[in-house]
Amino acid sequence: MNKVYQVYQVSDSTGETLDRIFLALKAQFDDFECKTIHYSFTRTKNQVDNIISKSISEKNVIILYTIVDKNLAQYLRDQTKKENIPSFEVLGNLISDFSKLLNQEASRIPSGQHALDQEYYKRIEAVQFTMSHDDGKIINDLDKSDVILVGISRTSKTPTSMYLANRGYKTSNIPIIPNKNLPNQLLESKKKICTVGLICDPTRLSDVRRNRIQSMHEDRPSEYISEKKIIDELENSKKIFKKYNWPIIDVTRKSVEETAASIIKIFDILNLK
Repeated sequence: MNKVYQVYQVSDSTGETLDRIFLALKAQFDDFECKTIHYSFTRTKNQVDNIISKSISEKNVIILYTIVDKNLAQYLRDQTKKENIPSFEVLGNLISDFSKLLNQEASRIPSGQHALDQEYYKRIEAVQFTMSHDDGKIINDLDKSDVILVGISRTSKTPTSMYLANRGYKTSNIPIIPNKNLPNQLLESKKKICTVGLICDPTRLSDVRRNRIQSMHEDRPSEYISEKKIIDELENSKKIFKKYNWPIIDVTRKSVEETAASIIKIFDILNLK
């Protein structure tokens, strides 16, 4: 039986950055069984002492931490070394190396990435715009979009739009509905906007739609989950994408993050930002 590790994620902020880094690390090891315990907003020695005390009473503990305060980070290192507990500082060397490269001292302020600066308000504005332009709700100002996603039902338009919005991109998404034309505001826009078509494997799409109907108790015609009809919808959408020369992304085996990364790459190539 494999060991089950207790992974303590200790952060002086929300822990979001550390959590994402650990997920990427964990994905590299097939037989890594673990339970994750989060300790957010750790900013005092007393808090560190409580964490160390807790870890001593458990087996197979690993501590990962992001603490920008040098003294507190050193204190945690000393205590884990004293108790022979494996610990790894995730951002420490990177901050120090950048400090040397840029020839300036790092601010060492916890939650620095959450500062209410211009970028923060830009993301908030992008989220508000994207929410109001979901599923073709508003189309009269599509030219204000940074990105427009187009695709048939359940091709991950909304979650991808929201992810992009959190990255600061104003995103609209327009559904392709059988026997209904796309809005003229999209097709006749004179402004060059990063418009991307999304497609998906028909079998996968049929399963997603079926699960959606069951979970949301929606009343949909049987054609909605018919694989044959879905294939027709997809072929029609591809013809539209080709006609207007819109890049196409197949989301079948992509996470939302991967799809968004591909869209951002297209956006950057078009030099629209």
